[in-house]
Order: sequence, then structure tokens, then C-alpha cells
Amino acid sequence: MLPTLNAILNATSGIFLFAGYRFIRRKRIKQHKFCMLAAVTTSILFFISYLYYHYHAGSKPFTGQGPIRTIYFIILISHTILAVINVPFVIITLTRALKEKFDQHARIARWTFPLWMYVSITGVIVYLMLYHF
Repeated sequence: MLPTLNAILNATSGIFLFAGYRFIRRKRIKQHKFCMLAAVTTSILFFISYLYYHYHAGSKPFTGQGPIRTIYFIILISHTILAVINVPFVIITLTRALKEKFDQHARIARWTFPLWMYVSITGVIVYLMLYHF
């Protein structure tokens, strides 16, 4: 059950990120802020649930064979590395926005947004490959 919840939280975070991006492009600041705070919240909930699950259940090995196995590990490794790299980017981006340093916020958000979107999307892909292939 928790892996499915984790995938839902990852997907939800991605949806909020995309909506927040669209809102800021239209200068709808309040909606952007709501979506981005919701993306951070769902990401934090994902991380708590992920840690809880893996602490209690351990890891599930990928059983696919052939080229799909290589594809799975490429996606998993890139997802994991970029998720770790993106955490400080998210913290800095959020901090700059909350301190109303919007020019600095926008500069780093140009990097944070695509990294975070990639991590959200590949998190769902890893889940699908691990539990539904």
C-alpha cells in the first residue's frame, strides 16, 4: 500500500509543480505560491512515507530481465542522484521566495524546477516498473 501512496504523492508533487510553473508564467503569484508550497508538502510527505516503508519492509528487487533491466537501473540511478542533488536546490529556492528575494529565487528556480519535475516523473516510472511490470 505504501509504495502506491508514495507514487501518488510523487505524481501529486509533479502536478503541483507544473501548475505552479504555469501560474507564475501568467503572473498569478498567489496561485503559484500555493502550488509550490503544496509541492513541497507532498514531497515531504512522500519522503516520510518512503523512509517508513523502507525501514519496515526493506527493498523490493527488480525482477525484469534483458534490456528493460538496464533501462530500469538507468532511470533509478539518475532519479536517486538527482533527488539528492535537488534537495538543497529546493530549500534554497523556497527560502529565497519566502524572504521575498524574487530575483534570486527566479534564477535558481530555473534549475530547481526541471530537476524536481524529472525526479517526480521518474519516481512514478520507477514505481510502475518495480510493481507493475
